[in-house]
Amino acid sequence: MADYRGVNYLRRRLQIKSERVKMRYKYYEMKNRVKDFQISTPPELRNVQSVLGWCGKAVDNLADRIVFREFTNDNFDIGEIFLMNNPDTFFDSAVLSALISSCCFVYISVDKTGFPKLQVIDGANATGIIDDSTGLLVEGYAVLERDKNKNPKTEAYFTKGDTWIYRKGDETPERIKNNVPHPLLVPIVFRPDAVRPFGHSRISRACMDIVNSAMRTVKRSEIAAEFYSFPQKYVVGTDPDLEPINKWKATMSSLLEFTKGEGGDKPQLGQFAQQSMSPHNDQLKMFAGLFAGETGLTLDDLGFVTDNPSSAEAIKASHENLRLIARKAQRTFGTGFLNAGYIAACLRDNYPYERRQFYLTKPKWEPVFEPDAAALSSYGDGAIKINQAIPGYITQDKMKDFTGI
Repeated sequence: MADYRGVNYLRRRLQIKSERVKMRYKYYEMKNRVKDFQISTPPELRNVQSVLGWCGKAVDNLADRIVFREFTNDNFDIGEIFLMNNPDTFFDSAVLSALISSCCFVYISVDKTGFPKLQVIDGANATGIIDDSTGLLVEGYAVLERDKNKNPKTEAYFTKGDTWIYRKGDETPERIKNNVPHPLLVPIVFRPDAVRPFGHSRISRACMDIVNSAMRTVKRSEIAAEFYSFPQKYVVGTDPDLEPINKWKATMSSLLEFTKGEGGDKPQLGQFAQQSMSPHNDQLKMFAGLFAGETGLTLDDLGFVTDNPSSAEAIKASHENLRLIARKAQRTFGTGFLNAGYIAACLRDNYPYERRQFYLTKPKWEPVFEPDAAALSSYGDGAIKINQAIPGYITQDKMKDFTGI
């Protein structure tokens, strides 16, 4: 225990980091509030908040394209562990959580039969000290359960060979020993680097700032729409001794009568220039372009139709940046899932395997973009020509990697 930072250190670290994760979940769930500059907004509307789902679109558009298929050369049958842990929900939940919070964690335990059980914990409820060379944790901490006030009710501290369970109200933690050479908490990281080994969130600071500006633009456009629908009118030259005109009735009425004054002067009617919605539309489109450039999306993805319906190849070409981001995410997520399978296999077999024994096992993913009929035809022609030059080079498995079929 002398080399570990300890549970108290990790508790404090999680308290610092969790606020950033919660903020990004607010943007994903469209619950973020935007500061009003209080310049053009009437006082009665300053508490009104507009809603914009661009951050959720940026996350979902990428998460829906990252689909895990299987492990090849699975010498230790780790695929069976994932199959017994509801893989349709597990992989999607882990990918989505890692994209939002930059890192999620897989908590590995055993069920009543002794088989490994996998649980995804978001970045706001778990943290640890990571080993940069393996991507595994040296020690970890997670909040497994919270009470109705969001205070920790059940916590877990992970070290090599031990898991300590802290329950609210108990004086001493429960110690659960295992024969695993690493903690039973595995990180799944999105875009890690040497400075930030726990990765970067898909909802970057630029994304949040652009969405804030766009939400203020939407709010201003709604206010301007009221003046656009009912432009301001005026009447000059009325008799001051007459009863004042009911403004709302005068606006909605189809017939008004004005009489001459005592001096024979007749009132003159007029209308101010109607406010235009174009500046708000242009500004919102500008922010949409900035957000699309930041996330690898297109204006069509954000609701601005620019061209006629495109073919599958045209859509793929316009999303080249998104494809590169997805391929990068597949590589880092694949390492995380393989690490989780490795730890789970050690727990299942009650044997401390070495990580290098799993070097042959590789994760496989579905294609980022599904090909259409024209693409399938071109793939077939290409496979025939390649196999004529190098017999047997394009196999059934390689075609499945290209097409998903």
